[in-house]
Amino acid sequence: MSDFSALSALFGAGLPATFLYQRLANLLDRHGASEADLAAPVPLRGELALPLTVDEEQLATHRGELELLRDALGSYHRGESPVDVGNPELLRVLGRLRGRLEELYGQRLTFQGEEDRQPSGPFSRQKIDTVRGHVTGMHADETISGYAETDQDITTVAEGATVTGMRARNIGSPARRPKD
Repeated sequence: MSDFSALSALFGAGLPATFLYQRLANLLDRHGASEADLAAPVPLRGELALPLTVDEEQLATHRGELELLRDALGSYHRGESPVDVGNPELLRVLGRLRGRLEELYGQRLTFQGEEDRQPSGPFSRQKIDTVRGHVTGMHADETISGYAETDQDITTVAEGATVTGMRARNIGSPARRPKD
């Protein structure tokens, strides 16, 4: 899951928690519909690959936890309670929400001011004991832009099996062409 230690300073600097609430509302109320346009400007560090999409099975698996997180944060989202940067329980809940969103979207959500954290963008984390077929860490064929990372921890690759850490047809920012 996500770290939450830096969230206190970010909220103090005006981090719009609404970004996290909006993603949560989309997952629950719109059943994880893809988001191609993020309504409000968000002070993210790095670049998200849009549209934000989530696997329906993963959403179903984590729906109960997401509903609990919505319940825990409801009064803050409705503006009934102020976001208190000195409240470690609130920061833990927001950190848990961010971590779950990152797992569901397969993208890191890093805000400006979090310099010790990898930038926002797609990631793939795989921990596999034995590969007997084919495993791909990330595959694009027409764009994943910005920062992208794949991390594979594989103990054994069986004979004839293949492992791909990242495939291409774009992934990452487009190459800059020299000006003529």
